Amino acid sequence: MPEEIQQQIVRETFHLVLKRDDNICNFLEGGSLIGGSDYKLIYRHYATLYFVFCVDSSESELGILDLIQVFVETLDKCFENVCELDLIFHMDKVHYILQEVVMGGMVLETNMNEIVAQIEAQNRLEKSEGGLSAAPARAVSAVKNINLPEIPRNINLGDLNIKVPNLSQFV
Repeated sequence: MPEEIQQQIVRETFHLVLKRDDNICNFLEGGSLIGGSDYKLIYRHYATLYFVFCVDSSESELGILDLIQVFVETLDKCFENVCELDLIFHMDKVHYILQEVVMGGMVLETNMNEIVAQIEAQNRLEKSEGGLSAAPARAVSAVKNINLPEIPRNINLGDLNIKVPNLSQFV
């Protein structure tokens, strides 16, 4: 979707969820941009954070509420009392946690201990490799250390023809 439509969806979702009283159920039909009655917004409100899932009408509302609970508890365990700043400054980690729970619309894992174990394993791997922040430097170093007599300018793989840009500015 174009970014403008995405922003409209976020605004519409925000207005739909924010105007609801805390004593009202956490399920509502999607707005006009979200797909109308074919989709539902299922949300939970924790302190200053709102977690909203948009699902089709065949999903179980209670199952999604439980999924949100698992997601939030996992975030809480990983960030020690998760807050807005954790979500903003560690968006990559939040996405990784969400991908441990849900991927491609399918629920993969709901056992919080398993999710946290996978996240800790990923953290150990990142530390042993110098972290993600060191990846660009390692990539440039690897390119510099390639001992080719001449860097190829065209790579042909069957019907695919790739033009290699001039990399001398990086060397």
